[in-house]
Amino acid sequence: MNERILQGANLSVAETIKLAIEHHDIRHMIDGERYYDVENDILQRKQYMYVNDTKIEDPEKPNNKIPHAWHKLLVDQKVNYLLGNPINFVADNEDLTLLINEHLGEKWDDAAIDIGTAVSNKGQEWLHPYIDEDGEFDFLIIPAEQSIPIWEDEREKRLKAFIRYYPDGDTIVAEYHTENDVTFYRSFNGEFDIDNLVLVNPVGHFHVFKQSTEERFDYGWGKVPFIRFLNNTRKKTDLQFYKQIIDAWDRRVSDNQNNFDEIQELIYVLKNYEGENLGEFMRNLKQYKAINVAGDGGVSTLTAETPMASIQIHMENLRESLFTQGQGVNVSTDKFGQSPSGVALEFLYSLLDLKASALERKWRPGLQELLWFLCEYLEIKGEGKFDYKSVDFVFKKRRIRNDLEASTIAQNSLGVISDETRMSNHPWVADVSQERMRMEEQNASRMILGDDDES
Repeated sequence: MNERILQGANLSVAETIKLAIEHHDIRHMIDGERYYDVENDILQRKQYMYVNDTKIEDPEKPNNKIPHAWHKLLVDQKVNYLLGNPINFVADNEDLTLLINEHLGEKWDDAAIDIGTAVSNKGQEWLHPYIDEDGEFDFLIIPAEQSIPIWEDEREKRLKAFIRYYPDGDTIVAEYHTENDVTFYRSFNGEFDIDNLVLVNPVGHFHVFKQSTEERFDYGWGKVPFIRFLNNTRKKTDLQFYKQIIDAWDRRVSDNQNNFDEIQELIYVLKNYEGENLGEFMRNLKQYKAINVAGDGGVSTLTAETPMASIQIHMENLRESLFTQGQGVNVSTDKFGQSPSGVALEFLYSLLDLKASALERKWRPGLQELLWFLCEYLEIKGEGKFDYKSVDFVFKKRRIRNDLEASTIAQNSLGVISDETRMSNHPWVADVSQERMRMEEQNASRMILGDDDES
């Protein structure tokens, strides 16, 4: 799709937008969101019967539809494992660290959870940094199903343009972002044209009003202001790796319930019954508790038996496959005792850690892009010129762990590694910069108390 747009130099922007939207495939994104909300395929299942060799829906047949939140469980495990603790931004320049925390802060910590969930469901998600009307740096999460990037080349390193589209009544609004501005388009009878409802079109990424003359000056970032956050190299959703297993689980549980509903009733076997039809038989049985039979006739009953042992084995195999294919932690495991060692916990979390580490690696370029825009903003605002590449990102994975082992290792590392590294890996430290400030205040307080004692 991107190659067709890049090669089609004779396409107008309106034609490019129409072509891009027509080819934007969001089916897997929709599936990921549906299953996260436990709107699984089983909810659409119908039961059928054959009448004169014709397949028709059977409204009388038991049709339990029992969806399970396996996808939500596996996504929440990964996201909270990697992003449950705030990402620490550690810059060589302490002033930059403070400014990052000031402008990103808790809003970013909350947004990171939302982005992590979105990329797991959709394969990717986008962040739009901007300067708001008050001149403050801010950002907005843009749903991937509304987002179409146009890259400069097949390496997908730098954006040439970006299309964001969304419904507005009976029409579709499309924003076409470039390095310097954004132009608004709107669909009319399936064709896109400049949106005349927008007063200033195109418009810069941000603007400044000169109060003395009331003039408006538009500015651009010099870079298309959209940042991609990926789930994995192939941009696949988590659901794509285990959807069939979830569907099999839903069907098996629903079928089991259907069988239980059906076998609650006895099956009557009639021999030499003198009545005319089965309806008469059931009425006589219910009203008189008796029926007429001829000769050696009689009535016996049958009950269906459910092979529970086979079902149990099948369900356990499905469960094991889910946690293996989904790279999660089997929360029902009882293999590690009441107080597992660090090695046992490492093994328990090995698959989840593998998946989370891949996500962390894919997020680092996005985080660096976010800091590029923030450092540009700080320079524009006159707060200083900073090197965005000097910032390191510390992900503190959230796992059940043996805190005694971790704290003992940290204590034994005194003098072997830096205090910064020891502090960032200590199990009780969530925010390194905040803990450093507390330590400085504590040391200052002890020095003052010590001087008083001497006097």
